[in-house]
Amino acid sequence: MTLFHFFNCAILTFGPHAVYYSATPLSEYDTLGTSIKAALVYLGTALVKLVCLATFLKVSENDSFDPYQELLKALIGFIDVAGLYFALTQLTHRNISQNHKFQAVGLGWAFADSVLHRLAPLWVGARGPEFTWDFILQGLEANANLVLSISLAALGSLMWLRKNKPKTLIPIIYACAGIVATMPSITSYLRRGLGWHFPKVVGFELFTSLVMAFISWQLFSACQRPSS
Repeated sequence: MTLFHFFNCAILTFGPHAVYYSATPLSEYDTLGTSIKAALVYLGTALVKLVCLATFLKVSENDSFDPYQELLKALIGFIDVAGLYFALTQLTHRNISQNHKFQAVGLGWAFADSVLHRLAPLWVGARGPEFTWDFILQGLEANANLVLSISLAALGSLMWLRKNKPKTLIPIIYACAGIVATMPSITSYLRRGLGWHFPKVVGFELFTSLVMAFISWQLFSACQRPSS
């Protein structure tokens, strides 16, 4: 029963990444190499963030919300944006369109994040003797992170790769990218500052990911229309 629970949680956590790759044109255009490169860039970015967090943040004796510490975390979190910039603009890719490139990069980015932050807790916790909903919620949180990562990659693609975008949309693109990039700090405030329980935080992440995906899709579509 415990092994069955682990496999269910693992499929919920990592399965959508494989489904997304297979069900979209990414598999037809063989963008797996691009996703792997993006995942490696994410691991390097995570290492830099870990060094910065260990250097500049102090260990808190309690789990209360510290605005100064959370502000530092948010600033350090923008290292992800720098890593995503490198993945989108500096890596060599196959001859694929901008549409497929940002999806492949976002998919690899999200998969590496799930492996790094959720595989070990699943292996240790989901195989325990007692059933708990926490690991199912972690799987749902991984799905929200997948959508947010692809949305951030789409917004980054508009910011850094598309030159002829409407000037009226530029502030909206940057504002949306800032919101997605600071989502870890936002959820940390909800959990520690407002005392939200984990299911409520995951529900917020799922809702926000769908909203940001819709907005990113609309912005990307608007920027692809020929200017009159």
